[in-house]
Amino acid sequence: MSIFYLIVQQTMFFTIPLLVVALGGMFTERGGVTNIALDGTMIIGAFAGILFINQTQDTMSGTTQLLLAMLVAVGIGIIFSLFLAFSAINMKADQIIGGTALNLFAPAFAIFAARTIQTNGVQQIQFNNTFRISKVPVLGDIPFIGDMFFKSCYITTYIGILILLVATFVLYKTKFGLRLRSCGEHPQAADSVGINVYRMRYSGVMISGALGGLGGLIFVIPTSTSFNADVAGYGFLALAVMICGQWKPMRIFIVSIFFGSMKALAASYSAVPFLANAPITSDFYKMVPFIATLIVMAFTSKNSRAPKAVAQPYDKGSR
Repeated sequence: MSIFYLIVQQTMFFTIPLLVVALGGMFTERGGVTNIALDGTMIIGAFAGILFINQTQDTMSGTTQLLLAMLVAVGIGIIFSLFLAFSAINMKADQIIGGTALNLFAPAFAIFAARTIQTNGVQQIQFNNTFRISKVPVLGDIPFIGDMFFKSCYITTYIGILILLVATFVLYKTKFGLRLRSCGEHPQAADSVGINVYRMRYSGVMISGALGGLGGLIFVIPTSTSFNADVAGYGFLALAVMICGQWKPMRIFIVSIFFGSMKALAASYSAVPFLANAPITSDFYKMVPFIATLIVMAFTSKNSRAPKAVAQPYDKGSR
């Protein structure tokens, strides 16, 4: 059973970042702007959050430090997303090219900044992981469930689930969600009833920046003790999760669990005896999540229905 608990915990470590970043992509595309810069946003958010932890680990630690680092990652993610928002909404530039440029900029900036800030000139940022919760009081004592979800865990897991619930409520039960969706489907009609399309699209992009930056940090924290300007292509995998999840929060959650389990298999196969002893190279297990992505997208792409106005610059004068 210990192996089973390990795999479930690893699955959650990989699922939550995917879920959070994919929800960010959902918000911006629901508003009509495609954000393929999620990978770059994750890198920038992780860089800012890990740097904050690195610089403050002599004076603070634990959950409080992690929560502050998350706020830093969210803030930097929002600022970073404004570059895409301005180019796509105000300048009406090609959103794919703009996102690609940001993806190229993010790791280069993170490496340069890390080498400049750190006295040893190294691009890797080391940090002490003091954030693991050995057992959640009361909940950790629940048989079976407690061992899986409330022991050797991180607060980021529960924050990710909370973000899912809030995102679902906001998208379907609030005026903001209705207006955002209308701007992604028919912005001219939305404008005709007094909705500020530019403002709504800015809001969607900024939400994606906040969640992308946060997702970058919570991807690094459970899986490493250093950051090297890389998130293993998780931003692109989150885009695939968003598309397979049909831009709907609960479907995105289900797809995130599937891809998270594939990633957990690739990361912890050596702890499973029959997988470790199988005549299969480690490189194959590393490819499994991406092979699964291609297969799932091949079967779901025919039924995929993106918001009608996504990636289309809005011109207030056109009808």
